[in-house]
Amino acid sequence: MNTILVGLQWGDEGKGKVIDYLCSDRDVVVRFQGGNNAGHTVVLDGKKFVFHLIPSGILRKDKICVIGNGVVIDPKVLIDEIKYLRNNDVDISPKNLKISPLSHVIMPYHPTIDALKEKDRAHEIGTTKRGIGPCYMDKVSRCGIRMIDLVDPLEFSLKLKYNLEEKNVIFKKVYNYEGFDFDSIYNEYMEYAKVLKPYICDLVEYFYQQKDKSFLFEGAQGAYLDVDFGTYPFVTSSSVVASNALLGSGLSFVKIDNNIGVAKAYTTRVGEGPFPTELNDEFLDFFRNKGVEFGATTGRPRRCGWLDLVLLRRSVIINNITDLVITKLDVLGGLDNINVCTAYKCKGESLKDFPYSLEGIEPIYKEFKGWDDDISEIREFSQLPEEAKEYIDYIEKFLKVKVKFISVGEKREAILSKNN
Repeated sequence: MNTILVGLQWGDEGKGKVIDYLCSDRDVVVRFQGGNNAGHTVVLDGKKFVFHLIPSGILRKDKICVIGNGVVIDPKVLIDEIKYLRNNDVDISPKNLKISPLSHVIMPYHPTIDALKEKDRAHEIGTTKRGIGPCYMDKVSRCGIRMIDLVDPLEFSLKLKYNLEEKNVIFKKVYNYEGFDFDSIYNEYMEYAKVLKPYICDLVEYFYQQKDKSFLFEGAQGAYLDVDFGTYPFVTSSSVVASNALLGSGLSFVKIDNNIGVAKAYTTRVGEGPFPTELNDEFLDFFRNKGVEFGATTGRPRRCGWLDLVLLRRSVIINNITDLVITKLDVLGGLDNINVCTAYKCKGESLKDFPYSLEGIEPIYKEFKGWDDDISEIREFSQLPEEAKEYIDYIEKFLKVKVKFISVGEKREAILSKNN
């Protein structure tokens, strides 16, 4: 069984836990896009693990974890993450962690230009300032530095000199910023290269020889942060959707069996951009506090709102979703009534088609009765309150896709299967 798993909203849907759950019977877990602007969280035996680059499948023994060519890598962050996992008794070595030689490297000038450009914008987009976007810009501009370049001292030296000659002029003339020194960067990154070189692997050949293994492709962020299909320009810099999984990993010879989409039982987003169901009253504090809605990577408080099924329906189509996972259903417990967006209107008129801009969109809600029960210890769908079951059933009917799993808490075991 080969599966692509993606987020269907604006990220932070709880994919890390679902990946950890699903990969128990998979051989290989592949991260195929994004950088350390994303964070996946898994709670194991009461201990919280936060991942930024390494697939969360690393917590399972005998799994091969892969950072694909579609990912941009900050080597310092990756090395720190490896140390963090080892310090927490997680086995990690070149045997179970493999990095594509074609992955691009985030350089010190990338976060700086990221922050300077954000400050210079007429309207900020809410970048994490980790240098992700500028690194992808260099990739497309064909001046990027790849992992295979990093571990070749001569090639790295030539490319770094070329880039600094160009970028330091831009820093000084456009941003009145002093720029960067070649020697300090070269020496620092040569140390990173020594550590990471053993992990670099020709993934195409390696996995072609093992193409009968079962693969789980791990997406970062969510569909509405996709650079093409998201709420542009308030998006990330990579293709988040399921169809990019094979391109971002180099495993095009693998046949995909199902596409799983993950969505919260409500909606959140970080950064700027339109958000039709956003709440700014007492419900915002309710979701933030009960759902612990603060970014795993940045710590930023998330914007929160009711579930938007119009948004989800579009995401299901774009990602060719075959199965749904609904997370954080337990957070809704204690609400008297729960709203769900089932249609849009703009300037008082109901919309028949999906709008290409969500600016000025007003949600039309359907109200559901809430439940008071704490469902975080429930492990069977049949044991859920009737109101919770009705809520899930409505989501299925509206989206015309079956809900496969429901997460009711942060613990690894707090997930139940919906038998259809």
